[in-house]
Amino acid sequence: MKFICVKFYYPVLLALISLAQVSAQPVFKRENLFDSGWRFHLGGAQGAENPQFDDSQWKEIDLPHDWSIEDLPGTKSPFSINAISQVSGGFTTGGTGWYRKSFTLPETLKGKRFRILFEGVYMNAEIWLNGRLIGNHPYGYSTFWFDITDFIKHEGENVLSVKVKNEGENSRWYSGSGIYRHV
Repeated sequence: MKFICVKFYYPVLLALISLAQVSAQPVFKRENLFDSGWRFHLGGAQGAENPQFDDSQWKEIDLPHDWSIEDLPGTKSPFSINAISQVSGGFTTGGTGWYRKSFTLPETLKGKRFRILFEGVYMNAEIWLNGRLIGNHPYGYSTFWFDITDFIKHEGENVLSVKVKNEGENSRWYSGSGIYRHV
């Protein structure tokens, strides 16, 4: 009986092995996470949109990132009794934050179109690539994207800069601040 079952299922087993071999082959990815290797600075940074700006002293981070839940300078707490939003913002502070990421493109991608998708930035985001303003997005709870094909360099380094401003009172108990979802 065991021999008959093995013989009966043998074609199915071969089909499964063949399918596994096909799916193990490398697949060209059309979408890639852009979450690692960012630099962050809390506060103003005049000229940070320019590629030549020195961000070497900035904090190295990976996204998603929310600076409102990081300890405030000189404290061991993210909470402040002086926060603008008070209880409606969970006594967390907003402010202005800057994010920067440098990257190069492989030669094989020359002639392709590029878009960058931000799944969540709270809020008032301004985005630059290689010192040129790509656009802005004021709302903090929606996904947005830009076509960056005309801004990207295929030879040398590209620098993406994002300025985030969460400077007022918020309508929710806790909104967070920064690039809080994937890119």
